[in-house]
Amino acid sequence: MLRAYGLYTHIRANEIRSRVLVAGLFGLVLVLAFGIALVVRGTGAHLPAGMPPVLGSYLRAAAADMLWLGPLASAAAFLWLLIAYRFHQGLIDRTVGARAVSRAEAPDLHRLLENLCIARGLPMPALHVADDPALNAFATGLNPRQYAITVTTGLMQALDSREMEAVLAHELTHIRNDDVRTMMIAVVIAGIFAFAAELLFRGAFQGRGESRRDKGGAMPAVLIGAALIVTVWLLSQLIRFGLSRSREYVADAGAVELTKNPDAMITALLKIAGRGELARAPSGVMELCVDNPRSGFFDLFATHPSIDDRIAALTRYAGGHAPLPA
Repeated sequence: MLRAYGLYTHIRANEIRSRVLVAGLFGLVLVLAFGIALVVRGTGAHLPAGMPPVLGSYLRAAAADMLWLGPLASAAAFLWLLIAYRFHQGLIDRTVGARAVSRAEAPDLHRLLENLCIARGLPMPALHVADDPALNAFATGLNPRQYAITVTTGLMQALDSREMEAVLAHELTHIRNDDVRTMMIAVVIAGIFAFAAELLFRGAFQGRGESRRDKGGAMPAVLIGAALIVTVWLLSQLIRFGLSRSREYVADAGAVELTKNPDAMITALLKIAGRGELARAPSGVMELCVDNPRSGFFDLFATHPSIDDRIAALTRYAGGHAPLPA
């Protein structure tokens, strides 16, 4: 897990890798725009005057479209991010049924989180509670003024104070390591790809009859454009999953470093395992949670390591003691 270089070196390497991956997501926006241009050109069988209807002509025409489509796509991505920056917390709260709670409403939670923030020297994030029987928690926010930690009512009822402290420390580590901002940007941009791909394929298949009447390179252009769109979508998903899986180990280690209690993190994970499904939460929110039981096809698209793997890492590298099987 962290044996070779230690926690802080691992965090730094993870931060650099994440920034490169997020920058790559913006690069994929341009690839998506080129795929869109090819599909639109091919389905309409439309070329500038004088160009023969061959594949090379469609490729050149799509490349010319990038002179205006590329900046437009980049601007749209930034606009989408600005909308998410302004409204993401309200949208998430409404989706999962969460609300901010005051110190008077949840004194124990506030006390635990405040002590952790003092120990780490961090400003205290807002504390939200979701009315849900699932056992889970997640952090959100794109800057220090927006950071919030949300826990479910089910988690509050199931965990003791030591275990709750470990979960809060886990989420606070995500905030400290800039995981929350990185993951939310990645989720928002990946959502752009999914939305654009759905719209394009609906339009493309409605217009496929016209492109088939063309005897030149229209259909190959459509197929290449569609392949680019699908590839971009798949890469964006893999980037999201890669960001999530590696960071959960680091957040677990950070929680242990902060609480000095690996066993509390282990028992909290054991209680959460298999009981973390937030029925109303979209996949993007579940990726931010302590555990995401939506593992996907043969774990290929799992956003979190398994609970067993995380407990094994805490036992091997953090001095934890896994309980004996019943």
